Amino acid sequence: MAAPMEVAVCTDSAAQLWSCVVWELHSGANLLTYRGGQAGPRGLALLNGEYLLAAQLGKNYISAWELQRKDQLQQKIMCPGPVTCLTTSPNGLYVLAGIAESIYLWEVSTGNLLVILNRHYQDLSCLKFTGDSSHFLSGGRDCLVLTWSLCSVLQVDPSRIPAPRHVWSQHTLPITDLHCGFGGPLARVATASLDQTVKLWEISSGELLLSVLFDVGIMAVTMDLAEHHVFCGGSDGSIFQVDLCARPTERERSFQPEQDPGKVFRGHRNQVTCLSVSTDGSVLLSGSHDETVRLWDVQSKQCIRTMALRGPVTNASILLAPVGMLSSDFKPSLPLPRFNKHLLGAEHGDEPQGGGLPVRLGRHQQGSEPSYLDRLEQLHKVMCSTMEKVERARRPGPAARARDGAGGPSAQPAQDQPRSLRLLHTHHHAASQVRAALREASATSAFKGRAQALGPVLCFDFLLRLGAVLSGFWSTGMGRVPRCCSVFNKRWSKSHFLLPCVPARPSGQTGPSRPNAAVGGLWSSGSRPRPLWPGGGQPHAAGRQVWRPRGCRRSPQLSQGGLC
Repeated sequence: MAAPMEVAVCTDSAAQLWSCVVWELHSGANLLTYRGGQAGPRGLALLNGEYLLAAQLGKNYISAWELQRKDQLQQKIMCPGPVTCLTTSPNGLYVLAGIAESIYLWEVSTGNLLVILNRHYQDLSCLKFTGDSSHFLSGGRDCLVLTWSLCSVLQVDPSRIPAPRHVWSQHTLPITDLHCGFGGPLARVATASLDQTVKLWEISSGELLLSVLFDVGIMAVTMDLAEHHVFCGGSDGSIFQVDLCARPTERERSFQPEQDPGKVFRGHRNQVTCLSVSTDGSVLLSGSHDETVRLWDVQSKQCIRTMALRGPVTNASILLAPVGMLSSDFKPSLPLPRFNKHLLGAEHGDEPQGGGLPVRLGRHQQGSEPSYLDRLEQLHKVMCSTMEKVERARRPGPAARARDGAGGPSAQPAQDQPRSLRLLHTHHHAASQVRAALREASATSAFKGRAQALGPVLCFDFLLRLGAVLSGFWSTGMGRVPRCCSVFNKRWSKSHFLLPCVPARPSGQTGPSRPNAAVGGLWSSGSRPRPLWPGGGQPHAAGRQVWRPRGCRRSPQLSQGGLC
């Protein structure tokens, strides 16, 4: 498999032919050019390997290009003021911009402005993320370098002012550049200043590891990947190489070009503005105000190639070419959202952007868009409530179970009651359970149609059984009891039809069962139905309108059942 191609990405302040140019590092072949504005110093960044961002020099917007749509701007990210520096997180989730003395942090997936940090006293000059996107650093003209924890910044209470993790104030003049090595929270940071010093810091402890004093002001600084050397660009056009592994290793030292002539790159005629080292550490790229970009061999300190631009060089860096830069049919995986200018977008005319998947390291306090954890919790609650409704529909309702346990009207009858009363109670109890289950099931739309279809059938069947029981009870005087094949106390037949109630065959009779004239149930001797309550029923002697069959004289059997 071929090694990834390294490219040089450069911009100048004139932008007569193009805003940004991409060269193949070793051959110098022109690969891509982007048009649309003038990129300012420390204002060029690659977003997630899909977009190229450039902060416009002296203007209040950031230009964004798709890597393959070179001649057409994808979007202009409007900002509250001119952008002095710009960077993006290596994981592609966040964009940082320095506007005056404030740091603006955007979330790429939604375009929401998450936080504005105001701890610098003068304009910012440089911003950098650590390799794992857990921290970022800011340097300004107020001589301060601040180290910020991204998680702490996002989780801070809105009523409190976010505080940096470290404040490095040992520089005495404005900060011009900074470089962050690999290691995340354990990385080392090199800072350059006009006070003619370069200082090396450790993020984990915040301690100063090394301070090197030069004869000129330092405008740019970088390190190789192994962090064996620090390269410093001076205001006179010289580039100095400081060995970090050389002895003696005192904390403060002075760099003397006369004593170390083999550690100086000479060739630029004006101040060096930007430096970058190749992946293997063998090639150094430098840009200068003399309108040239030079490629150097680190071992011999010789200039390999010189590329002339049309204005002072503002950005020059070596990158591993992303797939989208080399493939002509590449398209970004997600469109770039519209970035908001204010924290509270609805109050300032910026509508919150929806449709994206918010993924953030901390709790988002400023926007109204829920995070993916909030959406997951809501989905879990909906699923749990649905499963509870399904389980309640499969078992008798809580009201029926409470009545069963309390021995209410729907409870099972006592065993000392007559069989007809026990059968009647059984039917009534089963019907109440079905009604409760249907009421609960009808609350869910998934079971509404089933309940509407099954309810009339069950009610008709219950009424049919109840009529058969009452008819047989009053006609026979508890002599014979009708048999019911109902859905409440027997299984359905294979054809799933409700079987009719057939009275019991009188004792001593042989042959098939038939409606008997002696059984005054639903059928009479003439095979015509007669009323359940025959005419001439007498009211109760106590004055209550309690109807009973003709000839009923409060027999002991009826008195036991409590029906007369």
